[in-house]
Amino acid sequence: MHRLKVGLIQKKYSADKRANMTANAASVRNAAKHGARLIVLPELHNTLYFCQTENTDCFDLAEKIPGPSTDFYGSLAARLKIVLVTSLFEKRSSGLYHNTVIVFDKDGSIAGRYRKMHIPDDPGYYEKFYFTPGDLGFKPIETSAGMLGVMVCWDQWYPEAARLMSLAGADILIYPTAIGWNLRDNADEKNRQLDAWITVQRGHAIANGMHVISVNRTGLEKASDGKGKIDFWGNSFVSGCQGELLARAAADREETLIIELNMHRNETVRHSWPFLRDRRIDAYEGIDQRFRY
Repeated sequence: MHRLKVGLIQKKYSADKRANMTANAASVRNAAKHGARLIVLPELHNTLYFCQTENTDCFDLAEKIPGPSTDFYGSLAARLKIVLVTSLFEKRSSGLYHNTVIVFDKDGSIAGRYRKMHIPDDPGYYEKFYFTPGDLGFKPIETSAGMLGVMVCWDQWYPEAARLMSLAGADILIYPTAIGWNLRDNADEKNRQLDAWITVQRGHAIANGMHVISVNRTGLEKASDGKGKIDFWGNSFVSGCQGELLARAAADREETLIIELNMHRNETVRHSWPFLRDRRIDAYEGIDQRFRY
């Protein structure tokens, strides 16, 4: 498949789960109407970003897989004949939860899942309270749209993760995301954070010779205890194989990006920049250690 039209769904969310799912479906249908065959939703798109606080009541938001949400999004993918990348709060068992991507193929079947591997624990992002680190590794999901190297948000800062997906045969890297600004940061700091976020992912595209899709939410969300807020910075984007920005959404509004990717670029760029050929795999001892000192 040399040409692939993709859709990035950047949205605001509310405390009404059913309304969020209905709005997601409307945006997905619109993207499919405009020809998108691979469509990506943001991280934890059924609810508000509940990880701003540590609240045991939020575990009630989690679902088994398969379950109501996989039935809903699987049926949607089948009706539209699209590959759909979704992000769910998975209840694996009582007391065991994951931040999980479910990918549906165009027949509505579950093509595969990925459990978020890197779990942050920072002010406003208390994910270690909710999520057990993933145990499925960095394995691409095979679909009718290609081999999808899907990871989640905090994973996008780690070049090791992107490289392992590449070495496992991914055709494209995809990051459903929920990231934004602390309102106490000044404008210069906000700009530095946003620029770093885009730059590191463009670096993954360059180092691995493949497209990168990053889909963020947008809008101001208040913490459930009323003590915090995150202004999700949007800016969902697609990077080409040499780090070029092919499409980028605004910071402060809902937006659906539709763009056709030339997947043959993976091959042509790697001919000129054969980074995988020149890796010194004999000299990387220690990369699997926490720290070498």
